[in-house]
Parts: sequence; structure tokens; C-alpha cells
Amino acid sequence: MAFDAGILRAVLRDIESEALDGRIDRIYQPERDEVVFIMRAGGAEKRLLINAGSSSPRMSMTGIKVENPAVPPMFCMMLRKHFAGARLSSVSQPGFERVARLTFDCHDDMGFKTNKHIIAEIMGKYSNIIVTDRDDKILGVLKPIDFSASTIRQLLPGMRYTLPPAQDKLDPLTVTEEEFNAAARAADPTRSAVKFLTASFIGLAAVTAREIVYRSAHDVNATLEECADTLFAELKNMAECSDKGGDRPSMARNGDDLPIDYLYAELTQYKGAGEVTVFGTVSELIDEYYMKRAAEERLSRRASDIFRIISAAESRITKKLALQREELAKCELGETYKKYGDLITGSIYMMKKGMTSVTLSDWYSEGELIEIPLSERMTPAQNAQAYYKKYNKAKSAKVHLTEQIALAEEELKYLDSVFDSLTRASSERELSEIRAELYHSGYASKMKNYQEKKKQAPLVVKYETSDGHTVLCGKNNVANDHLTTKMANRSDWWFHVKNAPGSHVVLECFDGETDPSEEAFTEAAMIAAYNSSQRESASVAVDYTRVREVKKPAGSKPGFVIYHTNYTAYVTPEEDKIKKMMRS
Repeated sequence: MAFDAGILRAVLRDIESEALDGRIDRIYQPERDEVVFIMRAGGAEKRLLINAGSSSPRMSMTGIKVENPAVPPMFCMMLRKHFAGARLSSVSQPGFERVARLTFDCHDDMGFKTNKHIIAEIMGKYSNIIVTDRDDKILGVLKPIDFSASTIRQLLPGMRYTLPPAQDKLDPLTVTEEEFNAAARAADPTRSAVKFLTASFIGLAAVTAREIVYRSAHDVNATLEECADTLFAELKNMAECSDKGGDRPSMARNGDDLPIDYLYAELTQYKGAGEVTVFGTVSELIDEYYMKRAAEERLSRRASDIFRIISAAESRITKKLALQREELAKCELGETYKKYGDLITGSIYMMKKGMTSVTLSDWYSEGELIEIPLSERMTPAQNAQAYYKKYNKAKSAKVHLTEQIALAEEELKYLDSVFDSLTRASSERELSEIRAELYHSGYASKMKNYQEKKKQAPLVVKYETSDGHTVLCGKNNVANDHLTTKMANRSDWWFHVKNAPGSHVVLECFDGETDPSEEAFTEAAMIAAYNSSQRESASVAVDYTRVREVKKPAGSKPGFVIYHTNYTAYVTPEEDKIKKMMRS
């Protein structure tokens, strides 16, 4: 779903109602192409987000809080210089373009009152954020564009800002019925009405065009001829809806509960084909649609070095395992070599030097004849000794390879546990702890310029069950060790998903309590299932036992423990319920 001009217009109305005359308190740049303005308006804190990335460009009031870098980027410093303490005086959109202009009352370098603008161009991979003065002279650009990048339009500090080149299309807000009919007459009547709208009008995403056509003909595949009588009226209704800030903004999900599309109006085109959720404001809708996707993209960017390390290590170990298993299979020939030596020794009188093979009766298989290769340069006794030597070598190799294969398989399990922690990481601190863990586990050679940060207590998340019991959950292997071996009391209960990577979870008992309630056990097991690689499963097996039954072998990898006495519960991790239990 593209962030089209209609959704942008509805967002601007949302900004007007929530943040107009708001004063900027703080400015952050959590990502290279994302800026967040924290404002005070109407006695409350408001967050305005502008994302100029190529994958999810957008603009909205947001309630999502993200971790910010310790050192602000240069563009963020420039924004702070010009807009710290500034008040939002107006918002506007030129025509029906995907461009928003935010005007702020602030001060110039001499301290005199003036106006400055933040211009957000939400145009896919060409999205950008530009800062201009009252005369539209560019003061700063998130993504500067010089003559080598474009000969049509440049965006550089000191130049005068100009709008993107106009498209030869009609404006849905200002188009008259006569202009619409003229465009319709010039088009092929058998053409798709959706394609006609997107080709003839600026600022319309495909989902918006489909909704207009569906409301006109109750069929998104209708031709221009089939909905010509009502198409103009529905187009104007949709444009006016965005101009008023939207009406019942909604999002459609598929059968897997994944977002498909969103719109500033109610999506009627998905009736019977998906679940449609209506939101109170357009900004709430955008937050919900992009929240998971943005978190995944942010994690992917910040954790790319860890992903590379784990992937390379898994690839190396997998190839090594394949070779070791192939060599182990060859070791099975060791018994054959021993048999050859025994047969040659028992019938040595029948052979002489220079023979290339001998056929002997195999007393191991009821006297069947067997042909044994010989080296013509060796005596019969030397041939027998050569086969015994091969047997002893295969026997030793089998023991060594079996040990090496077991160690490699354990290392793969460890890397799986690190990867599981990484997929559930949600902050820079969690990523830093995983980097430190890999560093101390011997993977530092793959980390360029790695510098270990000052040690902090490992990150342990706290939950509270319905009856008030505290449940603690480790976020990575180091935190798991710290929780199980240092924090937990021996009488507390310990939980872990069965035979799969996951967090260590500890259910604390009340003073003097032996066994918590059945409800507390179930909820703790759900937390363990959710914080594991099995969180998407409907029925998850979770082992639980007393903390005193859990042992950490000396010299084992972080997060590795053993236990022999345990119970097993089968639970379904309910995400909403688990999130409500989270306390920190």
C-alpha cells in the first residue's frame, strides 16, 4: 500500500487538530531516514513522525516510542538548531501532491521572529525532508540531490526550493464534472476503471482507486463503461473525505492476521475476503499498520552484523558436519579391514610377494569366497599389517569424529538459541548484549571495530500473573544464565520450552509458599512459550521444575543447562494476554 496524497491530507488534518500551536521540546533521529518531533500541545506530549525511507515512507502523529542513538546525526543537530522551541503555526499541502509543508514560528540567527518550514516529500524511494527559511531558501536536506543525481531538480542548501515537476494529471479535489467526463470520453470504455483513475488523477494509490470503483459498481474489476454514471460522484466523495481528515479509517487483514491494505475511509472492497478493523484516527491506523514492519526493518538494519556472523558460522559448521559424517561413514570399513588382515594372516602360506589379489574362504560368513586386494610390493605379512593399521586408524577416527560431530551439533544448537534471541530483540541494548555474548563466545574476529561497552546487569523482563506472582524472563543467553544461576531462589519454579530455543523463565513463589496457583503455573508456561522459537504454535510443550533441579555444566555455552526431574505443560501463547502481564 503506497502512502498516497489522500492519506497524507487526512494526516495533516489530524496534525492540525492535535498539534497546531504546539511547541517543539525535543527532536530525535532514531534512524537515518526518520525524524521524530516531540511537542507540547494542549498540555500533553505529542509525537510527530516523518519517515523518508524508501520502503515505508510516511508521516503521522505517533504513539510509538523508539530507542534513539547516543550521538545524534548531523541532520538532527541542524533541525535542533533551527526548530528547538519553535511553534507549529500551520500545515498545508500543495494541491493533491504527496508533499506536506509544516510552518513554524521561530527565530533567526539574530534572534528576530521569523518563519521556517519543514517540507516532507512522501514519494516512495524519492522521499525526502527539506528545511527552508521564510523565503524558501533551503537550509538543510536529509538526502541532498546534486546535478550528478538529477539534471531536472536539485535540492542543495542555499538553493531555492521548488516543488517536484507537475504531472499531466487531474486533481481529484478540484476536478469538475465536465473535466472528468472529457477524460472519460477520451479513454477506452472497456478499460479497467481502476487503471483509468490511477492514470488520470494525481495522488491516488491503487487501493484508493479500487475502493472508489467498488463503491461505484460493487466490483473492483468493473470497466469504465460499467460505472461511468456514478464514478465521478464517488471520486469526489473520497477526495472530500480525505480533506476532512478521513471517515472511519480502516485496515484490512488476511486470514493470517497480516495487514493487507489501509485507507482513510472504511474499506468496503474486502467484504467477505478479509477482516477489516476501523480506527479512531488516521494516525492510529498508520501506527498499527507500520508498527511491526518498522520494528522488523529497524532490527534488520541494526543487527545486520550479527545476522552475518551467525549465518557464516552456521554455514561453516554445516559444511564441516557434512564432511565429518562422510568420513564417519567411511570408518565403517574398519571392520572389513580387520577381517582382511585376519584372513590373510590365517592363510599366509598360500600367498607370496608380488600377488595383486588373493581369493580366500571367508570363515566369518560360512566359508564364502572373498577376493582381497594386495600390494604387489609388500609381503603377505606386510599386507596383513597394512590392513590392521587401516583398521586401527578407522577405529580411532570413529571415536574422534563422533566427539567432533557432537560438539558441532551443540554449537549449532547454541547458534540457534542466539538467533532466537535476536529475532525477539526489540532494543539496541538487547542487541549490544547479544554482540557481547558472541564476542566472549569466540566470534569476535567477524566483528569489525567491536568495542565492548560498560557492563550492565543482563536484561531480564518482569511479568505479573493474574494473582500477583512475579515472573522473570531472560532476553538472551547471558541473561538466561544470570536469571537461573544468580537471581532465582532454589525454591522458585523454572520454565523452558521443550527441545527448542527459548528464554529461561522463573516463577517466583510468595514467602512461605510451596506451590503457586494453577493459574500462575499456566501463565508462566505461556510466557515461556511466547518467548521462544515456538511462539506461533497453537500448542507448545513447556518443561517446568524447581530451580534447584537445574544445573549448568562447567565450561558450557551461555544459556545451556541440564535437568532430569521435570513436568511438562501444553499451552497456547496468547500475545495480548502476555503483553498485558508485562511490567518492564
